[in-house]
Amino acid sequence: MAFDLTGEHVRPFVNYVFTSDVESLVPGKSQNTQLVTPLGEVDGVLTCVADHEYRLSVPSKSAPLAATWLRDLSDGYTTFDADPVRRLPGPIYVTASKATPVTRADGQAVYSYKPYFIGMTEFKDKALPRFDWPDTEPTQLFRTPLFETHRSMGAKMVPFAGWEMPVWYTSVVEEHLACRQVAGLFDVSHMGVYQAEGPEAPAFLDSICGNDIAGLEVGESCYTHLLDPDANVIDDMLVYRRSADKYLVVVNASNDDKDRTWMEAVRDGKVMVDAKHPCKKAFGGKVIFRNLRDPKAGEDMRVDLALQGPKSRDILLSLGCDAKTRKRIMGLKRTQLCEAVVGGFDLVVSRTGYTGEKMAFELFVHPNKLVDLWNALLKAGEPLGLKACGLGARDSLRTEAGLPLYGHEMGGDLGLGVAEAGFGSYVKTYKPWFVGRDAFIEREKGRQGVVVRFRFTEKGVRMSHHGDPVLDHKGRVIGVVTSCAVDSEGFLTGQAFVELKSAEEGTPISIYQGAPKAAGKAPAEMKAGDRIVLPTSAVILSRFPKL
Repeated sequence: MAFDLTGEHVRPFVNYVFTSDVESLVPGKSQNTQLVTPLGEVDGVLTCVADHEYRLSVPSKSAPLAATWLRDLSDGYTTFDADPVRRLPGPIYVTASKATPVTRADGQAVYSYKPYFIGMTEFKDKALPRFDWPDTEPTQLFRTPLFETHRSMGAKMVPFAGWEMPVWYTSVVEEHLACRQVAGLFDVSHMGVYQAEGPEAPAFLDSICGNDIAGLEVGESCYTHLLDPDANVIDDMLVYRRSADKYLVVVNASNDDKDRTWMEAVRDGKVMVDAKHPCKKAFGGKVIFRNLRDPKAGEDMRVDLALQGPKSRDILLSLGCDAKTRKRIMGLKRTQLCEAVVGGFDLVVSRTGYTGEKMAFELFVHPNKLVDLWNALLKAGEPLGLKACGLGARDSLRTEAGLPLYGHEMGGDLGLGVAEAGFGSYVKTYKPWFVGRDAFIEREKGRQGVVVRFRFTEKGVRMSHHGDPVLDHKGRVIGVVTSCAVDSEGFLTGQAFVELKSAEEGTPISIYQGAPKAAGKAPAEMKAGDRIVLPTSAVILSRFPKL
C-alpha cells in the first residue's frame, strides 16, 4: 500500500522521521527506508514525487501502523525518543495514494551518518575532528568603501576587528542622542554577509543555528546563534529569508573568517557536530553558501548600512520610491524585510538593528553604491537632525538597550553561553536536532548566573569596565561587569553577569570600577591621608528597557 505525504514542511518532516538519506532523493527517485515506531520497525520504500510531495510504499500489513504513527507525529499527539520537548515541523498530510506501490529500491535503508532520525541508535565509526580556530590578532587592517568619506567628515578612526572604523564624528553622547531622538546612520559594511541558497538551505541553517530557521516565512528574519557541540557560542547573528530558498546570514566582523570556516566545514562534513555521535554529519550538505562581499558574487554583492531611530523611515522614504514600494516599507513590522528600489538604489530593506530602537532599518546594498547611498541619506536627513554615528555610539546604544556583544555578554574570557546572556528563549530545543542541542539542555540544568542590566545611581561616577567586580549589599562578590556606557539621561548604564538569586530588578548592588589588582594596606594599618578604593552604588534594571 502507498501513502502520499504532502505539505509545506514535508521535506524536513520526512528527513527526521525516516532512517534513510532523504536529502539525496530527487524527484522521480526512490530509496529503501524504515520507520522506527513504538511497536517496531516498518520497512518501506520512500519516493520523492516533487519538491513538497513524497510517497511511502509499505506492506499492507504494516500500513495501519505506518499511517497512524505518521499522522500522530504530524499532529503532535505523541512524544518520541523519550523526549517530551521535541516536536516535528508540520503539519503534513498523510493520504492513501492511488499510485502503484514501489516494492523495491536501491540503497541502504539506514543512513548511518545522518545526524538524527527518530529511533536512532549509536553508530560507531571514525570520529570527525573538533573545530579548532586559532585566536590571533589581525595582521592587517581592512577598510570599508566609506573609509575616505569618514575621513573627509572628520571622523576619529580606530582599529576594530581588523578594520579601520570611525569611533565618533563629534562625540559619543551627541551621536547617541541623535539616534534616540531623530536618527543615526552607521557604517556596518564590515559585517560578514553570506547567502545560503537551494532547497537544502533551511535544513542546513536549522542544523547550525539554535533558532527555528525553517519556521521563517519569506520576508522574516530572526536573531540566532552558532553553537559548537558543547553549546559554546561561536557567534551570534541574524538570518533573513529573502525568498523560498535564499537566506541572508549576517555575522560579526570580528568572527567573520571563523564563522565562514565553521559553516563551510560543517556543510562539507569535515568537523564534529555531535559529541555523542562524533562521526555524524549535519543536514543540508549540498547547500550553496556564498560570500556576498566577495566580488565573485557580481551583481548579487551586498553590504550593510544601518539607519536607526524614530525618523529613520521618514528619511529613507524621502529618497523617493513608487507607491507600491512605499506601501511595502510602511507595512514592515519589526524583524520583517522586503526587496525594494528606493532613490534609485536596489536594496534589501530590513526593519532590524543593533540599537534597541523600534523604528530602525538595515539596508543591504551593492558595495559600489554604498558611498552614494550614505551621502543621499545624510543629505535627506540633515534637515531633521540625522547624524553619522561611530562605534562609540553603537556600543552605548546597544548597552543601554541590553543587547549583547560577542566577547563580553557571551563567549569571551567568561565563556558565557546563550542562556547566561539572557537569550535562552532564542534556542529552540523543540527542534529535533541541531549542533549543541543536547549540551545546551544539560548546561541549562546547572546554570548559576545570568546577564543583567544595571545603572549607577549617581551621575559623574567613574566608568566601569569589563571584569570589574559586582558586590551585593553585604559586600559579597556576586558577579562581574561585562559592558558599560553612558545612557540617554547621562547616567552610566551597563551589563553584568551575576548569580541568579541576585538578578532581580531593583536589587541594589555596588561595583568596583577599575579595582586595583594589588592589595593595599590593611585597614588597621591605615593612617590619616591614606586613600582606599570604594565601590560605587548601582541598581539592577529590567533586562531590557521598558519602551
